[in-house]
Amino acid sequence: MFNLRDQRRESMESIGDPREGPSTERAFEDQPLPPWWQQVTLRAVVASMALGMVFSGVMMNLVFTSGIIPTLNISAGLLGFFLLRAWTRLLDQLGVSYSPFTRHENAVVQTCVVACASMTYSGGFGSYLLAMDHRTAEKINTGEFVGKNVSEPTFPRMMAYYFLVSFVGLLAIVPMRKTMIIRHRLTFPSGSATAHLINSFHTPNGAMQAKKQVSLMIRSCLGSLFMSIFQWFYTGGPHCGLTAFPSFGLQAFNRGFYINLNGTYVGVGMISPYLINISMLVGAIISWGFMWPYIETKKGSWYAADLQENSLRGINGYKVFGAIGMILGDGIFQLVVILVKTLQTMRNHQREAAETLRSFSDVDAIPRNVLSFDDRRRTQVFLREHIPSTFAVCGYAVLASLSTVAIPHIYHQVRYYHVATAYLFAPLLAFCNAYGTGVAETNFSAQYNKLVILLFASWIGIKNGGVVGSLVICGIVSSIVSTASDFMSDFKTGYLTLTSPRALFVSQVVGTGIGCIINPAIFSVFHHFYEDMGNKIYQVPLAKIYRAIAVLGVGDLELPRHCLAMSVFFFALALVVCALREVAAHCRWRAQHYIPSITGMAMSFLLVPAVSIDMCVGSLILYLWARTDKDGAQVFGPVLASGLICGDGLFSIPYALLARYDVTPPICIRFVAREQNEKLDAYLATVLPKSR
Repeated sequence: MFNLRDQRRESMESIGDPREGPSTERAFEDQPLPPWWQQVTLRAVVASMALGMVFSGVMMNLVFTSGIIPTLNISAGLLGFFLLRAWTRLLDQLGVSYSPFTRHENAVVQTCVVACASMTYSGGFGSYLLAMDHRTAEKINTGEFVGKNVSEPTFPRMMAYYFLVSFVGLLAIVPMRKTMIIRHRLTFPSGSATAHLINSFHTPNGAMQAKKQVSLMIRSCLGSLFMSIFQWFYTGGPHCGLTAFPSFGLQAFNRGFYINLNGTYVGVGMISPYLINISMLVGAIISWGFMWPYIETKKGSWYAADLQENSLRGINGYKVFGAIGMILGDGIFQLVVILVKTLQTMRNHQREAAETLRSFSDVDAIPRNVLSFDDRRRTQVFLREHIPSTFAVCGYAVLASLSTVAIPHIYHQVRYYHVATAYLFAPLLAFCNAYGTGVAETNFSAQYNKLVILLFASWIGIKNGGVVGSLVICGIVSSIVSTASDFMSDFKTGYLTLTSPRALFVSQVVGTGIGCIINPAIFSVFHHFYEDMGNKIYQVPLAKIYRAIAVLGVGDLELPRHCLAMSVFFFALALVVCALREVAAHCRWRAQHYIPSITGMAMSFLLVPAVSIDMCVGSLILYLWARTDKDGAQVFGPVLASGLICGDGLFSIPYALLARYDVTPPICIRFVAREQNEKLDAYLATVLPKSR
C-alpha cells in the first residue's frame, strides 16, 4: 500500500500542476543541483576521451567516403550514459563510495564527445583540408595548379592550425545565448531531442529503455564489424569481394548500380530523411544512368580524348561543376529564404518578448501565467550560471589576434589582413547560422564556406597561392560558424537538463582540445591510405568540390565544351525546384513531399550509385519496421543505425593499416560474365596440369 501511494505521488509530481501542463522538472525537484565544477568530473572527461576517439574514427571514415555526416548526438548521450552507469555499478559492487551519476554529467559527456567528433566536419578533414594536397589536385587534374597552390597536411601543422582556430567559435556566440535561448526561445531540434533523451535516461522507466537501446547498439555494432572483417577476407585482388555484388546485372554493375550492403551507408540511410535518400537515387539514375554515358560518347568532340578521367577538362569537369551549380543554387536560395524567415521570426519574438519579459536578470519579473514551472526553473538556473559577455568578447579578440599573427607563418599563402577580415565578419555569419539552426535545424555553414572560397580565391589570386589560401580562410570561417551553431544547440540541451552553462563551456573546451590532437592523428592514418589507394576506396566528393571552387575562384581554368552552360542550367534548375518547394509548402500541396532535394541529387553526381542504393535500403528497412512497430522504430531505429555506422567505421582504421603495409587477403571472389568465364576455363585448362 505504501509503494502504491509513493507511485501515485511520483506520478503527480511528474504531471505537475494541471493548470501548467505536464512537468519534467518536478520529477527531479528533490534532487540537489550540484555546482558547475562538480558537473565536469574526471570520470566524465575519461569517458569523453574514449568515446571521442571512437566517434572521430567513425566520422573520419564518413567524410573520406561519402561526405554525408549524420548527427550522432543521441548515440553520444546513450553511450555516455551506459559507460558511466556501468562504472558506478562496478564501484557499488566493490564497495567503493562514489558521487551519484546525474543527468548534468551525462549532458557534459555528450557535449564533450560531440565537440571532439564534430571537428572531423567543421575541421574540414574531408573537405577543405584534404583539398589542399597534391593527391586531390591529381584527382581533378588541373594541370598547372602546383607550387603555392598545393600544401601537404602534416601532423604538426594541422595541430597548430586547429589549436589556433577551433576555440574562437566557442566565444563568438556566447553573448547571444540569452537572446536565443531565453528571449526568442528557439527550439534547436537536435539539442532539444538530446535533452529529452537524457532526462528520460535518468528516470526509472528511461533507464530500463536505455539498457535495451545500449544492448541493441552493441549487437548491431559488433554485427557490422564482423561483417566488414568477413568481407575483407574475399578482397584479395583488384575488383574482388562480396561487397560489389552485381545485383542488377553486369552492365549496370559497370555503371555503379549494385547493392553493396555497406553498414555505414545503410545506417546513414536509416537516419537520413526519406526525401534525401530518394533524391540521391534519382540523381544517380539521371547522371550515371543517362548523362555520363551520353557525354562519354562525345569524347574527342566536347573534350580531348587523351585526357585522364579525373581531369576537370574532361568528363570529370561536367560532374564536378554540375554538382557545384546545383549546390550553389540550392544554397543561395536557402540563404535568402532563411534570412527572410529569420527576420520575421526575430520581429515576432521581439514583440512577444516586449510583452512578456521585462528583465533577463530577475526571474521573478517573468509573469507566472506565461511560463510554466519547468520554464521558470530552467530560466533561473540558466541565468544564474552567468558567463560574462566581456570575457567572451575579450577572449575572442585575443584569440583572433593571436591567429592573425600566427596563421600566415603556418600557411604563407595568406596575409594577416586576410585572416583579420575573416575574423571580422565571421561572427555575423555565426549568428545567422545559429539562428537558422535554432529555428528549423538548417545548418548552412557549407554554403557559407563555398562563398568564402570564391571571394578569397579571387582576392588572393593564383600567383600568390589563392587555391590554398582561400581554403585556409574557409577553415577559419567554418570553424567559427559551425562550432557556434553546435555550441548553441548544446546550450539548449543544458537549458532543458538544468546543466550549468559554465560546465558546458568547460566541456566544450575540453572536447575541442581533445579533438585538436585526436582528429589530426586519425586523419594522418586515413591520409596515408588515401594517397596509396584513394581512387579505389575513398571518393572524397567534398574535397573535389572545394578544390574545384577554389580553382574556379582564381580563374584561368579552361572548361570542356558546354560545361559552363550545363552548370548554369543546373544552377537555374536548382532555383526553380527550390522555389517550387517553397510554394508547395506554403500552399500545403501534397506534392511538397515528393519534390526532390537538390543537394541530395548533386551529391550523387560524384558518388557511385551504390551509395544511394544502400541508403535507400536503409530507408526501406526503417519503413517496413515502422509499418509493423511504429513506436519501436522511432525509439530503436536511430540506435540500430548508429550501431551499423560505428561497427563499419571501427574496422576502417585497421583496414587502412592492413592496406598500408600490403597485407593482402587470402581469397579473391570476382563476378564475370558467362562468356568470360568460358574463356577463363579454356585458358586454365591449357596452363594447369590435368588431374590424375
